Amino acid sequence: PRATLVLIHGIGNTLHSWDELAKLLPKDVRVIGLDLLGFGKSPKPDWAKYNAKTQARSVGMTLIKMGLLQRPVIVGHSLGGLVAVETARRYPLLAKRLVLCSPPFYSSDVVAEGIVKSRDSMLKDAYRMVKKYPSQLEKLSPMAVKLGLANRALTINEGNIAFYMAALESSIINQTALQDVEKLSLPVTIIYGTLDPFVVGSNIVKIGKNRPNVTVKKYIFGHEIIGTYVQKLARYLQDIS
Repeated sequence: PRATLVLIHGIGNTLHSWDELAKLLPKDVRVIGLDLLGFGKSPKPDWAKYNAKTQARSVGMTLIKMGLLQRPVIVGHSLGGLVAVETARRYPLLAKRLVLCSPPFYSSDVVAEGIVKSRDSMLKDAYRMVKKYPSQLEKLSPMAVKLGLANRALTINEGNIAFYMAALESSIINQTALQDVEKLSLPVTIIYGTLDPFVVGSNIVKIGKNRPNVTVKKYIFGHEIIGTYVQKLARYLQDIS
């Protein structure tokens, strides 16, 4: 193939969240979809912490064992974007480029003079609230899919809710991705939507200004890669492949 793309899904999804995108990509581009640990058909070990470091080790070793003949472009959505950053940090020669879609980059919890919380802190508080009521999350996820607010591959049920919560705590609430992405030297493109409630746009804009290797693309869509988001992303991946 003239290029290889590795697709890493977001929390609660599986590799099938990329099905619609894969149909729009050129036939001479190799497309590899991975299920993160705890999701889809990948192993679900009870001992795992399900943080970005554990996921990145799994992704890195998987790609190394595949014996790829060319360095791939790693595309990560949401949690998958955090895993992509950690993979590139741990295996600097593995990837040619990163494309991060709707990455939830949050800074450390800081309260301005003890009065006003940052948006990062408020979003983390919202995630912590979700952790307290997992049963409600199970009920709401099918409704979100039906309303077109979530990808059809989103599956949160009794079988994977524990892994969902573990990933939420260790990978999103307790993360260092915002600091780590600024240390990378390979080309990085960050794509996000102005209607995305889970993304702090100011953090992404700041990275784009501070790092010459980072390109930021902003569009009018939400968090999930559906509808217009799919088309924009497919067009961009075609251009860089």
